[in-house]
Amino acid sequence: MTASTPLKSHLQHPRPRTLGELKRIPDFDAGSVSRSVKDEIRGNLLRQIERGETLFPGIHGYEDTVVPQIVNALLSRHNFILLGLRGQAKSRILRGLINLLDAEIPVVVGCEINDDPLRPICRACRERVAAEGDNTPIAWMPRDSRFVEKLATPDVTMADIIGDVDPIRAARGGRDLSDELTIHYGLLPRANRGIFGNNELPDLAGKIQVGLFNIMQEGDIQIKGYPLRLPLDVLLVFTANPEDYTARGKIITPLKDRIGAEIRTHYPASVTEGMVITAQEAWVQRAGRTIEVPDYLREVVEEIAFQAREDKRVDRRSGVSQRLPITTLESVVSSAEQRAARTSANSSYAAVGDIYSALPAITGKMELEYEGELKGADTVARELIRTAIGRVFTKYFSDVNFQPVIQWFELGGELKLPEMAPTDERYRQLSKIQGLLEHTGRIGANDSKNHGAVAAAAEMILEGLWAHRRIGRSEERGYYAEKQKPQEPRESPSRGPRRQFN
Repeated sequence: MTASTPLKSHLQHPRPRTLGELKRIPDFDAGSVSRSVKDEIRGNLLRQIERGETLFPGIHGYEDTVVPQIVNALLSRHNFILLGLRGQAKSRILRGLINLLDAEIPVVVGCEINDDPLRPICRACRERVAAEGDNTPIAWMPRDSRFVEKLATPDVTMADIIGDVDPIRAARGGRDLSDELTIHYGLLPRANRGIFGNNELPDLAGKIQVGLFNIMQEGDIQIKGYPLRLPLDVLLVFTANPEDYTARGKIITPLKDRIGAEIRTHYPASVTEGMVITAQEAWVQRAGRTIEVPDYLREVVEEIAFQAREDKRVDRRSGVSQRLPITTLESVVSSAEQRAARTSANSSYAAVGDIYSALPAITGKMELEYEGELKGADTVARELIRTAIGRVFTKYFSDVNFQPVIQWFELGGELKLPEMAPTDERYRQLSKIQGLLEHTGRIGANDSKNHGAVAAAAEMILEGLWAHRRIGRSEERGYYAEKQKPQEPRESPSRGPRRQFN
């Protein structure tokens, strides 16, 4: 940052410990040290853009939609709000803003609100700097300590956010309760010279929202009826559900009017984007055993979330979090890991059957509509899995003739694989089905010697055929020939009553 010369210099020289030492740094510029947090973020943001750096590491799918809008808001020095359903990385984006702050800034030692030693705003620091002058001790505050986050709930009080009078402090100092020095500051003043993030803004009580509005507009606060001028230097960022934010009575109009930018987040636009996010977040590398998750299975896991977001039985207002495929993939890996442990194998391939073992990770992530509640979360989840498998199967095998496989079942063949069967046993059983293994290379199982990969791919093909109702499957019998529905008898045309001839 062009204005951060003193901050760079103290890394090469002994770090300043007093106000006087800070001023004596070569090329010292008081304006650069005391610039507002919004100007600081703006300067650092422009520098990162010029260098082509990634602005929000770990955030995928927003490069052309959400991120440019956030950049515009920050360059405009606006407070902003992120509107989106759960699991759309809103909180992660807010926490990522700290990377746009300076590495550290000077503050008055012991100040509750991180006062600038050159321009203190609280009475205690003003009196201290006036009394001690250049001998005023300073400390260096890292960027990680300059982000304060609060989840809004209806029971949050003014004391939590703004502050309250501390009668014990007043008694010890022999001061009147209206004295500014008796105040115990809340979270927002303690975020001074930093970023204050408020999740679920509409859940704040109206009077708290008025308090935020006063600080944003006038820089003054009222504690126990005592007015206090406190021009805080803070970037206010919020998150909310779109329905709550637009509902009358959820948020006061003056506060909404003074939030500079309203930015909408969204779920991944494609399965590929979702897979990137899930691969980044899911814990799949387990110590002790190697668990392989084929790409087609990762696609199925991601497709489940996409199908759930479009299903009428799932509440769209609540959304289907990106945590659904993340926890589902972790459960799939755990199921394969358990099978490897029970069969004393050092490695294992996750198979399509492991997705059904992850049902608890799916049902807990969906809010159902009335129709879905009637069917039950477990039934809805199983149908979503079946649809997802069918979609992925069609992607890879739409032009493949599986008639020999289907015919094997129609001639009386049945296959039931024990849940904990070893890999070689699964491979041996699947290899009996004519024409099945020759198609496994289409989904990556090209090495015929890798029995785990081939067996998993073959199971995926059978499950895909079942998803398209070309073969049958049940818990008791496993895979078998789909019963043909008997043709309904044709109704003979009704004849009128015979005419009686005399």
